[in-house]
Amino acid sequence: MGPGALAQVLRPLHNIFQGQNFPELMVGLDSGDDAAVYKVNNEIAIIQTIDFFTPIVDDPYEFGAIAAANAMSDVYAMGGEVVLALNVCGFPPQLPEQMISEILRGGAEKVAEAGGVLAGGHTIIDEEPKYGLSVLGQVHPERLLTRAGARVGDILVLTKPLGVGLITTALKKGAAESLHMRKAVRSMMALNKETSRVIRQVDVSACTDITGFSLLGHSCEMAQKSSVRMQLSFSKLPFIEGALDYAKKRFFPGGACNNERYYKKHVVFDTSLSDEMKMALFTPETSGGLLAAISKDSWQSLANQSNRGKHLFRIVGEVVAGEGVEVTP
Repeated sequence: MGPGALAQVLRPLHNIFQGQNFPELMVGLDSGDDAAVYKVNNEIAIIQTIDFFTPIVDDPYEFGAIAAANAMSDVYAMGGEVVLALNVCGFPPQLPEQMISEILRGGAEKVAEAGGVLAGGHTIIDEEPKYGLSVLGQVHPERLLTRAGARVGDILVLTKPLGVGLITTALKKGAAESLHMRKAVRSMMALNKETSRVIRQVDVSACTDITGFSLLGHSCEMAQKSSVRMQLSFSKLPFIEGALDYAKKRFFPGGACNNERYYKKHVVFDTSLSDEMKMALFTPETSGGLLAAISKDSWQSLANQSNRGKHLFRIVGEVVAGEGVEVTP
């Protein structure tokens, strides 16, 4: 669902729990964060999240791996580690069993790579294939990361290139080049596990992952929760090869329009940016990278990791006083 429709349907839920006290609930429905967090004791808080979707690639193994990486990303965005996962499945009765097995294998191998265990799940018959995970993670309560807390003077760091939504839409139109698609798949299958661990070792104040609400949508949420302004530089944003060419051809998924309608009132663009480049920043990402606000003094540590080729860390903007998001050239 688009962010506007989602806000509408969730409104009654807030009323149901209004006035009730859950002192151990650290992050819940009201926060709009990446996952729910419940404090067990002074050493452990559990992170609970769920995510599933329809196929965005043709290969069943890759679909399963991407869906699993995407679901687990919420745990990493909040500074946690994956402990346990359950499959969430909907498959047509005519789908070959071997294909279903490959989807589940892709997901299971990603959970194993994360250091967690896949312990079961639930499957229904559905006309369109759907797959994802319900994920349980854990974090020390005092080391929890949320979208709130970004400080004026922080720099904004992105850990994966953008553009998978553009490339996968081009694929559906039969227009995506195989090289571009392979790079997009590689990016989507990559876990945010290690980049999250590196970020947690520096002075980080806020973090989120870039998924369905797009770079601008998630930046708007971070700005609103932190009561600051996110200033992004378009020229500093990394894109997967070919993505901006598909944007120029207007290969935008429907979710991009939903994101634009809901978030555009919070975004100021430099007049030099074309409509296509603006819309590229509203385009949903799948299993995208982390967007973290860190102190300037912390940058060199991340830069060293990037220079050694271990991880991508790119400065894409800074946190300034104000509200909303500004996109400069």
